[in-house]
Order: sequence, then structure tokens, then C-alpha cells
Amino acid sequence: MPLRHHTPMTSHLLMIEDDTRLARMVGEYLGQSGFVFSHAANGGDGLAHLQGDAGQPPPDLVILDLMLPDMDGLEVCRRIRALPGPMAKVPVLMLTAKGDPMDRIIGLELGADDYLPKPFEPRELLARIRAILRRRTDTTTSAAAPSKTLLRFGTLEIDRDARAVSVNGEACELTSYQFDLLIALAERAGRVLTRDQIMEAVRGRELEAFDRSIDVHMGRIRLAIEADAKNPKRILTVRGVGYVFAKQQD
Repeated sequence: MPLRHHTPMTSHLLMIEDDTRLARMVGEYLGQSGFVFSHAANGGDGLAHLQGDAGQPPPDLVILDLMLPDMDGLEVCRRIRALPGPMAKVPVLMLTAKGDPMDRIIGLELGADDYLPKPFEPRELLARIRAILRRRTDTTTSAAAPSKTLLRFGTLEIDRDARAVSVNGEACELTSYQFDLLIALAERAGRVLTRDQIMEAVRGRELEAFDRSIDVHMGRIRLAIEADAKNPKRILTVRGVGYVFAKQQD
């Protein structure tokens, strides 16, 4: 039986987590913070919810546990990104085991927008959720200026309003967070940016000292927009500093 907390005109969160007690605690906390909260106890129920089979409204963000009874969270994340329609781009915040960087990296490669190691402080979960949702809102709002709605770099086209990217007219698949990273780089084309500056530009969480997740995201963006991801021409690495988005492109 799904847990539901309703507040008018607020974002809807879906938590896919087999620990019912944890889900109840998180639901109560997020409900008090003004969110609509739903809970699915396994991956199958969570995917059914996302596809509308459960008769519930689509979520604005998914909190996804890595360890589930019927399938692991990595598989659920992969299936979410393969869904038809807009649900394929729903932001995913993955809950991972503390000190397990491999699962975290694989999750980001499969399309998760962010991760949070267990055990976690509810306040940090809330901050991560708000940051992800704010990035999406800010990008949509900033698209109101017609002159900045469409960014073109050679055959690469970035449509802020539609939150879509294409190369030679062919659509490129990016997660919500990866799209925001690309926008942050494209708006500052020609400037060398450190990882901290990039993270600050998308108004996400502060970068941890040894956090390489941004490099994983950059790798995924390159796979989507570069002719040869191993020999990039659009997003260049400046060794020991960060990245630069090339002003002149094909």
C-alpha cells in the first residue's frame, strides 16, 4: 500500500525502497517539507507507477534505492531511461551503499542525476532534492528569453525550451542533470572552468574532494554529442584544471 502525503501545488516524489520503515520516515519528513510523496516497495511497482499503471500522477523526481528485492536499482534506472515519453527523463536520485564508488559510477553512467550514500541525514536528502528540482525549474525559466532559447555550435544544437540536444538533426539522449551541465558549459564557451565552477553553475551540491562523478557525466555527454568521444572536439579536458567548451565547432 503506497504512502501518500499531499500538499497542493508541490512537486511529487516517488521513493522506490524496500525498507518500509525508512520510506515512512522519509515520507513524513518530505511531506512536512511540502512535497507530495509516494512509495513503491520494489522495482516492478515503481516502474508500474512511472508508466501510469498504478493510477497515480507521474512523479517529478524518483528516489531510487540500489538494493531491491526483485531487481537491483541499476536495472530499474536503466529501464526508467528506456521508458517511452517524458518519464524517460525524470530526475533520479540514487541511494547507494556507503563507500561503494563502483555502484555510484555505474549508476551515473546509466543515467542517475545524483547519488546519496546510506545512511544519510534527512536534511541532506531534502537539499539534494531541492537542488535537482531547482536546476530543472531555473533552466526552464531562463528559456523565456527568445535570444537564448537556441544555442548552436556548428552541427550541435541545444534547445533550452524543449530541453533537447541534437547533432546533425539527430536527437542526443542526456539526463536532466547532464543537460544542465551542457548548458552551463555552452553558456561559457571558450572559458576554462574548474569542476567546482561547473557544479556551482548548475547550483548543485558542493563538490567533495575526491568526487569524480562530474567526470562520469562529462564522459556520458561526450558519448552523446561527440563524433569520437575518445578524441573530443566540443568538450575539451584541461589537465589539472577542468573543462572548456569549444567556441568554434564543426
